[in-house]
Amino acid sequence: QVQLVESGGGLVQAGGSLRLSCLVSGRTFSSYAMGWFRQAPGKEREFVSAISRFGSNTDYADSVKGRFTISRDNAKNTVYLQMNRLKPEDTAVYYCAAAASGRTIIRAGNPDFWGPGTQVTVSS
Repeated sequence: QVQLVESGGGLVQAGGSLRLSCLVSGRTFSSYAMGWFRQAPGKEREFVSAISRFGSNTDYADSVKGRFTISRDNAKNTVYLQMNRLKPEDTAVYYCAAAASGRTIIRAGNPDFWGPGTQVTVSS
């Protein structure tokens, strides 16, 4: 069983920054591609970013490209999402996800495991 726990969410003013973390336990962390999704009130959950097992490849949604950076530390079983130049439209619950089959599965919205989510609120 794999468990994912996000942290680092909170309230920030527009233009500010936050770094989300997702700690993974239960299996070999480097066996999984990792990703981030978000769900705003009244909207469907959407893909944000993904990273390959050893961090050599990354993907981003167009809405966050150039502002968000995904990274991972396999020694700490943790994936990060650095969010800069935040906008009110970035307000959402952010979810961490893991997929043994790779980034393509994450981008398709079908990871193997999900975290419970962390709230990010950006005020204008």
